[in-house]
Amino acid sequence: MSGHNRWSKIKRQKAAMGATKGKLFTKIIKEITVAARMGGGDEGGNFRLRAAVGAAREANMSREQIDRAIKKGTGELEGASYEEVTYEGYAPGGVAVVVECLTDNRNRTASEVRTAFAKGGGNLGAAGSVSFTFARKGSVQVKKGPTEEQVMEAVLAVGAEDVLPLAEDEGGGFEVRTDPAGFHATMVALEKAGFALGESKLTYVPRNTVKLDAETAPRVLELIQHLEDNDDVQSVHANFELDEATLQSLA
Repeated sequence: MSGHNRWSKIKRQKAAMGATKGKLFTKIIKEITVAARMGGGDEGGNFRLRAAVGAAREANMSREQIDRAIKKGTGELEGASYEEVTYEGYAPGGVAVVVECLTDNRNRTASEVRTAFAKGGGNLGAAGSVSFTFARKGSVQVKKGPTEEQVMEAVLAVGAEDVLPLAEDEGGGFEVRTDPAGFHATMVALEKAGFALGESKLTYVPRNTVKLDAETAPRVLELIQHLEDNDDVQSVHANFELDEATLQSLA
């Protein structure tokens, strides 16, 4: 995985045990609400909702909180109406950044994202300015247990594109990548095979990467932190890599 993905994994592990857990819950609840609004409240027939509920379980969110978020999405309970907005820009070192947001106030979010880029020494760009450097993919993590051959056999028939081993500091196991259209079928195939799944989501995979040195890496990570601290920001994707020594010093 890229340095950004590994760094994000380290941060998620810390967040699950710290004061930022509430912020993580807020983002997951938004995603569940929007997924239910767009595709209905049935997890079996709504792959986006299924993935969001999986993320909620990974974060140890209660079933009561999950059900409340679903009902807000389906209109059974009153709740805010969110829209999806994506921003693009550059971080220091020429790193491309894509920011996915869910917001109830587009003007506020645009202003705050622009400020975060400026504060971190980057620049907010126009739509399409960097997204061409990424490919949209489905990503399903399989927890430790099965072999790579067993995972590949389970997803071969549904057209998964790649099976990648995960490092121990990422929890081990494997990441299965697929075309977005095959994301749901891949999740179902892995579950039918009896494998325990971890984080499952649609993501942006960089087509090429920028390797950061020890001087630039902290600046890039600071900008990403500014973005991720915003409650409207759901996910941040960047095309940088960190070597092992730099990653360990930052972790």
